[in-house]
Amino acid sequence: MNLRPLGDRVIVKPVSKEEITKSGIIIPGTADKERPEQGEIIAVGPGKMLDNGSRAVMNVKVGDKVVFKKYSPDEVKIDDVEYLVLSESDIMAVIE
Repeated sequence: MNLRPLGDRVIVKPVSKEEITKSGIIIPGTADKERPEQGEIIAVGPGKMLDNGSRAVMNVKVGDKVVFKKYSPDEVKIDDVEYLVLSESDIMAVIE
């Protein structure tokens, strides 16, 4: 099943963060059960419809790694894979 975002929304696959302590113990990103704030864009909508009938250009593209607001995305689970749906305005930066 494919997800096709509408308007200025994007579909993001969350990136889990792993922490390594000074002694070398790996703490997986799921240990604290916090929602991720980074991810990779896997689908981009056509852009927001403007008042003049044209569409705004999206500033992100598929494959971009992004940082977004912690509590803004909506979670969607398809085929046991978790995705996040959020508006382009909730993306704070592209990781280069």
